[in-house]
Amino acid sequence: MERDFRQVAQSWLDGNYDPETKCKIIELRNSDPAGFEDAFYRNLEFGTGGLRGIMGVGTNRMNRYTVGMATQGLSNYLKKKYPGEKLSVCISFDSRNNSKEFAKITADVLSANGIHVFIYDNLRPIALLSYAVRAKKANAGIMITASHNPKEYNGYKVFWSDGAQVTSPVDKEIVEEVNAISDPSMVKFESADECGGIESMGHEMDNAYMNDVLTLMLSPESRARHADLKIVYTPIHGSGVRIVPEILKRLGFEKVYHVPAQDVSDGNFPTVMSPNPEESSALAMAMEVADREGADIVMGTDPDADRLGIAVRDNDGKLVIFTGNQTASMLTYYILRRWSELGKIDPTKYVVKTIVTTELIRAIAEKYGVKVYNVLTGFKYIADIVKRNEGTGEFICGGEESYGFNVGQFVRDKDAPISCAMVAECAAWAADQGKTLYQLMQDIYSEFGYYKESLTSLVRKGKAGVAEIAGIMSDMRNNPPKEMAGSPVVKVVDYEKPEETGLPKSNVLQFFNAEGDVVSVRPSGTEPKIKFYFGARGNDADGKIEKLRAQFVKQ
Repeated sequence: MERDFRQVAQSWLDGNYDPETKCKIIELRNSDPAGFEDAFYRNLEFGTGGLRGIMGVGTNRMNRYTVGMATQGLSNYLKKKYPGEKLSVCISFDSRNNSKEFAKITADVLSANGIHVFIYDNLRPIALLSYAVRAKKANAGIMITASHNPKEYNGYKVFWSDGAQVTSPVDKEIVEEVNAISDPSMVKFESADECGGIESMGHEMDNAYMNDVLTLMLSPESRARHADLKIVYTPIHGSGVRIVPEILKRLGFEKVYHVPAQDVSDGNFPTVMSPNPEESSALAMAMEVADREGADIVMGTDPDADRLGIAVRDNDGKLVIFTGNQTASMLTYYILRRWSELGKIDPTKYVVKTIVTTELIRAIAEKYGVKVYNVLTGFKYIADIVKRNEGTGEFICGGEESYGFNVGQFVRDKDAPISCAMVAECAAWAADQGKTLYQLMQDIYSEFGYYKESLTSLVRKGKAGVAEIAGIMSDMRNNPPKEMAGSPVVKVVDYEKPEETGLPKSNVLQFFNAEGDVVSVRPSGTEPKIKFYFGARGNDADGKIEKLRAQFVKQ
């Protein structure tokens, strides 16, 4: 039965909510009827990765009450899961508006429930949260971030004791406990009987993380010979602002240029339309600095510094932006080639990619005799493979098309700081071969064949958008295409059928044609979008991508 959003809103006006919240509810009701409905027509869903939504008043928004309720549910779950044990949770946050406040509320609720809290003294990348969970042997971790989403959003990511975002069955069990918290009055903010204590983390943890990153590097001689490599780095107002430049400095790179306006940690992201390095405009200011300084590489990370976008010089000296697939393929090639040259590869080593990520990674891994795991979209599934193989296999590296990559086992999520370090070292190594990163990528295509990938997203906001996206997925399940880009469809994979895929159930469809081209379709788990991933192979791949897009994407 559909609930009456007006009654829900009235319960907030009549309830024990702060006066500012009540004033904003009245203002929203009077000035924006559609926004008023969207704010109260449902509860903000605590999904298998946590919360993510627009900030504001209401049950369908990120605010102090929804954050408090989520934390109470998580606290209840931890106490049931580990009865009688001394519990601890690590917390980090990024530069988004209200992130620090939400982190403090989270810490207060955990402590009031008798859970010890380790919280960073200031904003930190998501990699530092994952690292701290493992270093502190904590039961869980929480990152306050909406990653690369627009400025209106914030979120709440839950990590488990292995330093990875929670997966089944833990994720679903946490969701049940969170959903049981039906009212903010059920949240503990103070407790006379229990106090877990709150402990600050800072530079000591940063240093431990950076020292471990240095152990993963592969070409110290190349770095020494090319310490004058010119690099522009921008955190795009986010949490990589201190860590990334410091890592590059420790690696010996002497000429790292900043974008001063974007070094300012500001949740309004005032210099960009979107703080997402997947969008070329997010790197525009950094590219201007690079042209002014004659820099070789541009690097940009998103607010929680889990995604990395790069731009490199082409054969005409013009800066061109790599896709996430290109960066992941290039780094996989560099790392596997160096591991091979150093005699480090054996049958226990492996790499991981997601199902929507380029098959070029598989081709590279097969050349070097390294096993490849193919997992669902989301880095938590890459981390789950690492966990499952502990003691029997070693994770070399892994990536996904959405600008996420990681190396080694210290961190169990996308790690843009270490990706920056690897890109810089790869550039120095390529320079030893007399090549740029652009030329290295062309060499990879020459050896393994040309692969082209593209992503198109349709934004469908609000209640009506949710229904429209569901309709698109239903239609494609019931009426799959017979051909793609002039080639017959030979395989359809529905990831809602785990008995056929061998993977957890997921709302994803994939279509393959006889030429090896692939189209993957999935609703976003974090934004009001449906995503179409296109992959084509061969010299005519660019043209085939356009044909596939025209066939599948109906505006």
